[in-house]
Amino acid sequence: MDPRHTTWATSDRWVPRTFILPFVRFSAIEASSGIVLLVAAIAALVWANSPWSETYFSLLEEQITFDFLGIHFEQSVQEFINEGLMAIFFFVVGLEIKRELVIGDLRDPRAAALPVMAALGGMIVPAAIYIAFNAGAGAEAIRGWGIPMATDIAFALGIVALLSSKVPPGAKLFLLAVAITDDIGAIAVIAIFYTENLQAGYLAAAIGMLFLVWVGSKVTIRSRAFYIPMAIVIWYLVLESGVHATLAGVALGFLAPARPYYSPEEFDRRSRAILDQFPRVADSAATQEHADHEALLLAEIAKESVAPLSRMEHHLVGWSSFLIVPIFALANAGVDFRAINLSEALTSSVALGVSVGLVVGKLLGIFGFTYAAVKVGLGKLPPGTGWTHVLGLSAVAGIGFTVSLFITGLAFNDPHLTELAKVGIFAGSVVAGVIGALILMRARAPSES
Repeated sequence: MDPRHTTWATSDRWVPRTFILPFVRFSAIEASSGIVLLVAAIAALVWANSPWSETYFSLLEEQITFDFLGIHFEQSVQEFINEGLMAIFFFVVGLEIKRELVIGDLRDPRAAALPVMAALGGMIVPAAIYIAFNAGAGAEAIRGWGIPMATDIAFALGIVALLSSKVPPGAKLFLLAVAITDDIGAIAVIAIFYTENLQAGYLAAAIGMLFLVWVGSKVTIRSRAFYIPMAIVIWYLVLESGVHATLAGVALGFLAPARPYYSPEEFDRRSRAILDQFPRVADSAATQEHADHEALLLAEIAKESVAPLSRMEHHLVGWSSFLIVPIFALANAGVDFRAINLSEALTSSVALGVSVGLVVGKLLGIFGFTYAAVKVGLGKLPPGTGWTHVLGLSAVAGIGFTVSLFITGLAFNDPHLTELAKVGIFAGSVVAGVIGALILMRARAPSES
């Protein structure tokens, strides 16, 4: 590498060479975020079942308090992770959804019809299976019907990435579109069905602040000094309104501009004009100052030629995938199995409803609705994709780990039901992943299709 273009993070010094560069190479692997998530979940389970399990649960119950200008804020560590840090995760989800709706595969209604139908089947059938198992189990148990509706994108795409030689690119994009549509459904379920004690005043104030953010984006305010404080205030107002605070992240993601300030033609024209003025040799202080000025102008034009949505997604997706979601898994996947009769837990209506919903419901729902949509002419399978691929992807979509755990925390107040649901999530996700992998391994490679 040319030493003139080497930064500290990419240098051959001991810290970058030992820690930073190996992580950069690892994060470039398509399945890497799923691997990190799996490690975090295993760590949580080991810690919760170790002789030091008390430290795990007591740490999550530690209180975070904050007082500022008469505003009192208090949450446990686990609550702050689930409602604070996960707001950033849902902000990234909001960015991904808007990108797909504006410039991605979901912008064309005809192209979107097939993954939308598949996702609907993957939500309706698992929820129906859960309700069937828990029809007589009581009102709170029924509230868990949203748990098996979710698909964990990181784990699902991780498995598909490991079997990439068997899965055509179009099939991977189909799964991604299904998972994103699934996220839209999960967000709607959280907003509509898992909101309690709505405080209309706080909600109205949050909507007003969101309107100001929208106005700011329309008048091309670009400074983070405007948006970051606004985002924090909106998050707090949504938290106090009774609507789950992570939905503030989704709303802010939807408001991010999806188009750049400068079009490609404008970028080309302006950058060429600057380069024409750029001094070829900085042989004096005056020419060096001129070169710096022109370079800063070019950097600013290049920055504004990328949509704010794309810039924010690029900057945050790594933090979300490799830090926030693993922390969430570490804080929520810990179940002390020593205090649970595992055979009774696995055969409980809640665990069965979740696990069977994830394994059977996702497979039947996604495959069945996809098959029906193709047969009635609402869409066609991606190039190189056969029905074996669709069956395998439908099974893989039954890995509902992250969002399923998230909805579990919203659905139940009873810790026992929460533990039963987590057992069902673990069992169902593992079985769904194994079944999906086995089916995809038997599928014909794209070149053979």
